[in-house]
Amino acid sequence: MYRYDEFDHAFVTERVEQFRDQVQRRLSGELAEDAFKPLRLMNGVYLQLHAYMLRIAIPYGTLSARQLRMLAHIARTYDRGYGHFTTRQNLQFNWPKLSDIPDALADLASVEMHALQTSGNCIRNVTADHFAGAAADEIADPRPYAEILRQWSSVHPEFSFLPRKFKIAVTGAERDRAAIQVHDIGLHVKKNDKGEIGFAVYVGGGQGRTPMIAKLIRDFLPEEDLLSYTTAIVRVYNLHGRRDNKYKARIKILVHETGTEELTRQVEAEFAALKDTELKLPEKDVQSIAAYFAPPDLPQRAEGWENLARWKKADSGFSRWVQQNVQPHKNPDYGMVTISLKPIGGIPGDASDVQMDAIADLAEEYAFDEIRVSHEQNLILPHVALADLEAVYRGLVAINLAEANAGLITDIIACPGLDYCALANARSIPLAQEISRRFGNAERQAEIGELKIKISGCINACGHHHVGHIGLLGVEKKGAELYQITLGGSGDEHTSIGEIIGRGFEPDRVTDAIETIVDTYLGLRLDPSENFLAAYRRVGPQPFKTALYGATAEAA
Repeated sequence: MYRYDEFDHAFVTERVEQFRDQVQRRLSGELAEDAFKPLRLMNGVYLQLHAYMLRIAIPYGTLSARQLRMLAHIARTYDRGYGHFTTRQNLQFNWPKLSDIPDALADLASVEMHALQTSGNCIRNVTADHFAGAAADEIADPRPYAEILRQWSSVHPEFSFLPRKFKIAVTGAERDRAAIQVHDIGLHVKKNDKGEIGFAVYVGGGQGRTPMIAKLIRDFLPEEDLLSYTTAIVRVYNLHGRRDNKYKARIKILVHETGTEELTRQVEAEFAALKDTELKLPEKDVQSIAAYFAPPDLPQRAEGWENLARWKKADSGFSRWVQQNVQPHKNPDYGMVTISLKPIGGIPGDASDVQMDAIADLAEEYAFDEIRVSHEQNLILPHVALADLEAVYRGLVAINLAEANAGLITDIIACPGLDYCALANARSIPLAQEISRRFGNAERQAEIGELKIKISGCINACGHHHVGHIGLLGVEKKGAELYQITLGGSGDEHTSIGEIIGRGFEPDRVTDAIETIVDTYLGLRLDPSENFLAAYRRVGPQPFKTALYGATAEAA
């Protein structure tokens, strides 16, 4: 992974000390909250319902064991012993004291981490495929390009005060595991007929109040033009994006109101002026950064196949875990391990300091010192020898993180909701826990198969409910919590926005409604190989509406 140079170290340290002074002035009363707010947001500090929240940047979701141990230390020292991994591949601490945050940031800086641009109307953390550099279906590792974009966008003088926050995602595989089509800019690494690396460029995706799927505006952008073309897009947005209404300020609205064809024309005109400037990427610079992401030297471990077969036969729990949570690696003697942060009845995305320390130990001993954060709120060990899977599994069992549910109905995405967030209308966490417990039986989960439930506590959609196979949106109606259900969403290479199925459900009726939806699916699927999303796309919403609301038109 990328290592800080002298400039990076000096810059981050200086920012920490600047913020330390600002915090002291706030605590002394010299700075009022209105004046302090934009300063704290520039350093990833929010004021939530009950306390300040600190959001840590984890660029393209890549961590070392040393960095994860530092996150554990901060959880233990400045928070309540845990952190919350988010759908932006970041980590949030929900209970730090404002007076302690500069010390926490200084500790982060010591391991080349920070909280810059995790908030505000700027280019946020650039995300990537959590299996990057390891996946068998990968065309090229997207992380070097994400790092190039991170360096370019960090405190960019022209793009630090955009009309609204701006999010970029990069994927480098056939399967889109980075949800690029629901980002402001989505980049799909590909090769042309000559074998040259480039990008398909998508613009104008997003969730929230007005969910939209991004438009393809360039089928192949040469690698050398990555920064000039991205600059052109953001410059057009910065010039023409709306600033009169924050609900219409995202680039997706600009694309919608301007039209894809006209917006593409404007971007291409800006790009023509930038193409041959200093923004052109020299090949040696790309190679220099890519060298940081060179895969580890993986020794051949052919004994793993025989051992794995024996272990699976001896332990059904281990066998289920391997089947569900271990994916094929480029090297056939290795696998990519998903560590589910969704134990049955647990809080999605939460990890304790003890668990983080233990995962760091496992990464150091068995996974070449690499950990990834997925936008689905899980952790990944991307390079684990099949011969070491049993030891990793035993280590995860010891910290209650060996749930074999990756991609299944209990692998629920959920935002913090009304338990923490000042913007939320409804709780997300208790609902996720109840659904998890209802469907926690391993055999039942296996029977249901792949099914992604995603929960947001408000229309801002931090839980990505719009692209859940089943999405739950918490709303407020007459002072009470209500949950709206959407069906048929997806955030992969066949992105779709879920369809509202009917009137909302009270909190104590939601899990029963999910059970009705699942039972309906099981009754209409062609065979066990047809997953929920495929069945929904085949039959449409009506069977589910009828099951939930009866044959009347009241649900329309």
